[in-house]
Amino acid sequence: MRSRAVEGLAVGDRFVISRSFSADEIESFGRLSRDFNPVHDDQIYIELKGFAAPIAHGLLTASLLTEIGGQIGWLASSMSFRFKRPVYANERLQCEWVIMEIDDRGRARAEVTIKNPKGQTVLEAETTGIVPNEQERARLRSLMLT
Repeated sequence: MRSRAVEGLAVGDRFVISRSFSADEIESFGRLSRDFNPVHDDQIYIELKGFAAPIAHGLLTASLLTEIGGQIGWLASSMSFRFKRPVYANERLQCEWVIMEIDDRGRARAEVTIKNPKGQTVLEAETTGIVPNEQERARLRSLMLT
């Protein structure tokens, strides 16, 4: 991903990553974010909500966007999320990011889809931001060498 950013990002560029979140990571995110919604850790409440097990925080799932954005040097100006399905601990997620637009000032828009192992969409997102300019791409290149 970083090498593609160094070359210069373009409309149609597609990036895909895959990862899962462990129960410990979900718990840690709850402490860090102070999101103590009981759907993340109280079995009775979880069952009352109709979930099979504790679910990951929506913003933890959405952090897959920031992994890609960080790798390509995208400076986000907005992010919009649509949470479609719950995400459970140790589910292998696949995140696909596609650049849809880039204007002559480097302002861009990307669409992102995150799917669970069954191929079901768990999150749809759109992000806008600024792609790296020539000087920034040169710096990214030097960071790859260190």
